[in-house]
Parts: sequence; C-alpha cells; structure tokens
Amino acid sequence: MTRTPLSIDAVEERAQAIVAAPDAALRAAPLQTAAEMLAMGEDVLEAWLAAKGLEPTDRKVEGFRLLGLHRQAAKGDPSFNACRETCRELVWHHNLVAADPAGPDTPRTLRMGAMVLTHLALFIGGKLQTAGLGEFCCSSRPLRAAEPSRNEPVLET
Repeated sequence: MTRTPLSIDAVEERAQAIVAAPDAALRAAPLQTAAEMLAMGEDVLEAWLAAKGLEPTDRKVEGFRLLGLHRQAAKGDPSFNACRETCRELVWHHNLVAADPAGPDTPRTLRMGAMVLTHLALFIGGKLQTAGLGEFCCSSRPLRAAEPSRNEPVLET
C-alpha cells in the first residue's frame, strides 16, 4: 500500500491531533505513530522541494530519509539550515519511542515529537511564503559574515 503524502496544512492538523490524543490512544500504536510522524516530516520537506522544482531524493542520511531530504533542500539555501536540528529532533523522538514503545513516557514523547513536527511544518510553510525566513539562524553564513569576530575588536566611532 502506497501512502499518499499530506499537505503542510494536513500535517499541522494531524500533529495537533496527536498532541491532543489521550494517553490510551497514543499507547495503542506508538511505533506506527512515530513512523507516521517521520513520514509527515518527509511530506513537508517534499513540498518544499516540489515548490523549488526539484525531485525529492530517496537517499538516507544516518539511516533516515528525512535527513537526506533536509540535506537536499538546504543546498544553496543557508537559511534552510535553521530547521536541521528540528529534523534531527524529530528523528530523536522517533528513536526514543522505537527503543521503548511500552515505556511510561511514550505518550509524552509522541506529543513532543508532534510539537516538533508542527514547528517544522510552520517553518517550511513560512519559508514558502517568505523566502528570507530563517536568515537569522546562527548557521547562516551571510549573517555571520556581517558580524565582527569575537576575537576582533569592535571600533567605536
């Protein structure tokens, strides 16, 4: 069965439903929910790549396609690095659930993962509307290049 990718808006709605779900519902299928959140993260990055006219990669980075898609999306756009850690955090929440699906913190971990997913959807959805979004990020070279080095004295005039 092939999964139909969700729109960014649909990802946000589903993530909010996970956040609002009772513990019992989250305990019923934790591995499936964690995998679904990774897939929705991929949907968000695929939407970005499609908007840029690029074919999404199937390549995995560190074992995850989500990270491969992020790497592809960030090429040539330093501001896109602002969501690198968000993608990594989504993978981390997936791994926490995979390591102990019956653990006492699983519902909380799934909710936190869903909040991270919402953040990713909002950021990339915002970038689709505002090209410069994310240029404030500490990893953005243009921003760093404009600032004096910490070792460089600041001359006052």
